[in-house]
Amino acid sequence: MKNKFYVTACRFHTKTENKVLITGWFHQNTIGENQLLVCLDKKKLRFSIEETEVGRSTMKMKDGILITKQYLLWVDLPAKWRECRCLEVKNFYQGIGNTAFSVSVPKLKRFKNKMPEHIDEGTVGKDGFEISGWYIDNGEMKVRVYDMSGRQYPVEIKRKEREDVKQAYPENSEEEIVGFCASYQGGAPERIRVRFEDRTRYVDETVTLLPSPAMKGYAFAKKAGKKVLVYYQQFGVKATVLRAFDKLTGRETLSYKAWFKRQAPTKEALKAQREREFAYSPKISIVVPLYRTPETYLTELIESVKKQTYGNWELCLSDGSGEDSPIVGLLARYEAEDSRIKVVSHKEPLRISENTNAALEISSGDFIAFADHDDLLAPNALYECVNLLNNEPSTEMIYTDEDKVDMSGKEHFMPHFKSDFNIDLLRSVNYICHLLVVKREVYESAGMLDPEFDGAQDYDFVLRCVEKTSEIRHIPKVLYHWRAHKDSTAENLGSKDYAFEAGRKAVQAHYDRTGIPAEVSKMQLNDLYFYRSKYRLTESPLVSVIIPNKDHIADLDKCIRSLEEKNAYKNIEYIIVENNSEEKETFAYYEELEKRCPRAKVLYWEEKRFNFPAINNFGAKHASGEYLLFLNNDTEIMNEDSIEELLGYCMRKDVGAVGARLYYEDGTIQHAGVIVGLGGVAGHAFPAYPHDAVGYFGRIVMAQDYSAVTAACIMVKKSVFAEAEGFDEGFAVAFNDIDLCLKIREKGWLIVYNPYAELSHYESKSRGYEDTEEKVKRFNSEIDLFLKKWKDFLDQGDPYYNPNLTLSRGDFSLDVDVNKMI
Repeated sequence: MKNKFYVTACRFHTKTENKVLITGWFHQNTIGENQLLVCLDKKKLRFSIEETEVGRSTMKMKDGILITKQYLLWVDLPAKWRECRCLEVKNFYQGIGNTAFSVSVPKLKRFKNKMPEHIDEGTVGKDGFEISGWYIDNGEMKVRVYDMSGRQYPVEIKRKEREDVKQAYPENSEEEIVGFCASYQGGAPERIRVRFEDRTRYVDETVTLLPSPAMKGYAFAKKAGKKVLVYYQQFGVKATVLRAFDKLTGRETLSYKAWFKRQAPTKEALKAQREREFAYSPKISIVVPLYRTPETYLTELIESVKKQTYGNWELCLSDGSGEDSPIVGLLARYEAEDSRIKVVSHKEPLRISENTNAALEISSGDFIAFADHDDLLAPNALYECVNLLNNEPSTEMIYTDEDKVDMSGKEHFMPHFKSDFNIDLLRSVNYICHLLVVKREVYESAGMLDPEFDGAQDYDFVLRCVEKTSEIRHIPKVLYHWRAHKDSTAENLGSKDYAFEAGRKAVQAHYDRTGIPAEVSKMQLNDLYFYRSKYRLTESPLVSVIIPNKDHIADLDKCIRSLEEKNAYKNIEYIIVENNSEEKETFAYYEELEKRCPRAKVLYWEEKRFNFPAINNFGAKHASGEYLLFLNNDTEIMNEDSIEELLGYCMRKDVGAVGARLYYEDGTIQHAGVIVGLGGVAGHAFPAYPHDAVGYFGRIVMAQDYSAVTAACIMVKKSVFAEAEGFDEGFAVAFNDIDLCLKIREKGWLIVYNPYAELSHYESKSRGYEDTEEKVKRFNSEIDLFLKKWKDFLDQGDPYYNPNLTLSRGDFSLDVDVNKMI
């Protein structure tokens, strides 16, 4: 069956007796030549079929096809359907049919009796509890909350919009679809009973109340074992809570265990790797500084190197323990057993940089790999590096993904799936870390490790290396296992304050060497340590702020006033592009604005059709500034240096455009960069995360490069905007900003996300939502255009988003497809 039909839901019509709704989608995203048949005990039933477009949040990719359509089958059951046995849906293609779905009549009876309601969750707060959910109100529906002994709670109930339920229940009006949040202050039991009741029936739902994030984080961190404490110490309470939830539900932890087991090469694959003869077989020197390393850990490290499937390596060990070293005998034994193992010992204890340099001095390899004295290499680590060197011979620097391993060396957790080379992320944190492999010529040009930066000597070395080469490759495979124990930086970076300061000095020295005018400061959120770069403005160029507008003058005024009253950067002009406003108050406001604000001018877009790119291109043509700041009329800056933050990055010679961190009205994250390929097309990273969340390995709060940022707030060099030929007017409403960013990247410029430029964004107020058939068709046509135009990019994957992470959600979680392994 080439075009399978997948059924996703079956329920009864909420108003019409004996009518069933069966919902599903086709593998080819359209019914095409297929025919559906609905039978009750093999007798054909009358039904109607309706094709609808799904919302972006529910789109999915299936075998490279973006599923944007669902099919609703409205089935009329006979009056005596309860006397039958089975309801089936059959899918026919070119005369061949199969059963796509079947449900027994007893189960249908249960569907019939079920009230249309759902409890999403119940949580305990500081002084009470909160329950959220939805129901269909066809009459006098009431929601009551009781404890398990029957005592009723006087809850406060607030109504909430539920677009997802509206899509699932098209036969009901907006008034009948009720989302709700019921809250109570005054204590909370472990469980409660929620009763949904109308004039004829009721149903009780028992809800177990779960701790709120703050309470759960404290309790979990207090009681957790070693692995969770490692995570807590690096990422803080809120991130630990999210990980705790994953642990309890099995979503992430079980998935990573299954993923790790599955991705590990088989015995047959390892055997084939050992037997392979590469055209280019460079010697790789693995340099390791040792200092009183526990013999168990050192043995496991050396054995992990000896088990490498690529054989042209040497292990260069420098024992900086001093003359009373406890590992002399172990090292002597290994050195005698394998000529590839080289050891240098020292009478005096050595600092980390001196110790590593001593190992470097006895190396002779074409490439240098770095490892810590108690960590482990995956058996295929060197093989994968040499395989890449054969496929891309210009490569001069390689790094891989990594994870943590417990003291036993057997339990793997907390994988770090990294971005491809990302210079601005590297200036925020040493995300490259392990495994690092560097060509000898690059190492010799960059120089040895500098004791001045001890504690962050590897960070300084990496920064000096990337100044010497642009041929940097990332292998998105977990090939290095970082042991987490009480003396390990993997567990407790915060205990080494000197390392934190050394890292700041390393980044500052990097800027000083490269002539970039920036000041580096240390940042700490909970126990996440990273760096902020503040660029000094050596000049004050004119910035043209381009704001399209249609009515909504209260929002526009709030936007302008935030720029006038909060913003510290004053060399700006405002270009308001009037777009078919209908309210006379709007035009009166324009006159008043131009009178009170000499920097503002209003342009009039004459065309009746809405075309966001054309409107912005029109504004850009009339801009006088060297830098263009495209801003939605429903935004408001939050900090006085937002323009300076955007401008500081945008003035850099390698940067084409800069985006900001945006928040919804309730303070949650609306935009922290764009992941191209998310949901099949593109989407924002970390949507609806808490205001103070840090995200996956801190990526909400760290400046970094992305493939795209949203044009709700984007600053672009005017010269680069012209080079990219502006916004593509073929994307009238959607994806025009993503398209612009990808065009800018094609020209060789970076797109930077700067989280220190912060704005509120009240999304879509300037044009509304895709809520009509015409708008939905337009939106889907733009999806098709984007998929066609950027097919190669989508096939290759977003370089700043690891291919092991999911494209179903923007939370940087492990690809959900691994759940198929469990």
